[in-house]
Amino acid sequence: MRIWAAAHAVDDFYQGLVPAAVPYFVLARHFSYVQASGLALATTFGSALPQVAIGILADRRRLPWMSPLGMSLAGIGAGLSGLFPSYPVVFAMLLLAGIGIAMFHPPAGRDARRAAGGSATAMSYFAAGGSVGFFVGPALVTPALDGLGIGATALFIPPAVLMGFILLRHQHRTAYAAGTRVQHHGVDHVRLFAALTAVEIVRSTISTGQNTFISLYWIKHLGASSALGGTALTLELGGGVLGTLLGGRIADRFGMVRTVQFGNAAMLPGLFLLLACDNKYGALPLAMLTGLISNIPFAVLIKLGQDYLPSRPGTAAGVTLGLAMSAGGLFMPLLGLVADHYGPRGAFVTLACVPVLAIAMSTALREPGRLSK
Repeated sequence: MRIWAAAHAVDDFYQGLVPAAVPYFVLARHFSYVQASGLALATTFGSALPQVAIGILADRRRLPWMSPLGMSLAGIGAGLSGLFPSYPVVFAMLLLAGIGIAMFHPPAGRDARRAAGGSATAMSYFAAGGSVGFFVGPALVTPALDGLGIGATALFIPPAVLMGFILLRHQHRTAYAAGTRVQHHGVDHVRLFAALTAVEIVRSTISTGQNTFISLYWIKHLGASSALGGTALTLELGGGVLGTLLGGRIADRFGMVRTVQFGNAAMLPGLFLLLACDNKYGALPLAMLTGLISNIPFAVLIKLGQDYLPSRPGTAAGVTLGLAMSAGGLFMPLLGLVADHYGPRGAFVTLACVPVLAIAMSTALREPGRLSK
């Protein structure tokens, strides 16, 4: 699990880079809020569309090069995005990064499930690796862009290439050779998996919206500096790391479905508390709290999805780690329109109402142990 958690951290670092860089594209390139939200859409679009096909392929073939190559492309695309003044080229670079992310998650999720066995806690380590990457992204990117400008994104290309090489060597050292077929057993529960996917799409809309607009909320609504806005994003993502680890432990003790339902319900008061605080410093702990709460179901949904589709864990990972999580980005242009008319606070007010849908949808979920074989 250590190697997969580390690889997941590096891969998702570049997903954390995008929301950290968005305010600098707005300030340095003079992109509109709609264009800024479109950058989140670019990464989402590239990572969401291929996920299911890659997941199906990962269930049939090992292809040990796919995750390392995907990670490298994610870093190259995200790193090059800051070097170009043209919005279409920036969009294209982030689209490439999204495609790399799509190539990483399904085979990585498949092999992480094998390593984790039946433990939600162990799976939370893999998921937390991704949350760590999201967290470290703005923590490193914000000061770099503050000091060196938007072109400093290129400094973050080497970690992806290096970790891709390390992961490729690891893959070749394992017993799973390229091109060998894989077999999985169990009864699939497609309707439950569809319900879980719907829940995750709603949750993804909330988390992607938070990541995209939280820095701008601090800068434009609370009157903070870009550095403090980056701090708010870092704290929110740092809370996500803690929430991911906490969710795995809660699920092993109280059940996966209860954990998902609790996390969905807790988002409502968390987001409204954030909106109620107008102090740019006093609201920082609330940014961390909302990140923690919103990520409690993260690892649980990954494992629950693979339990609902035991014969297709790669496909399940492609949907839960990729398609469903990325699908929230498809709604970012709409949220950008709200922000253009009512500011970033209007976007957050909209997001604060969305958990009601997740709460309602999660009532359809069932514990895997209670399903008929």
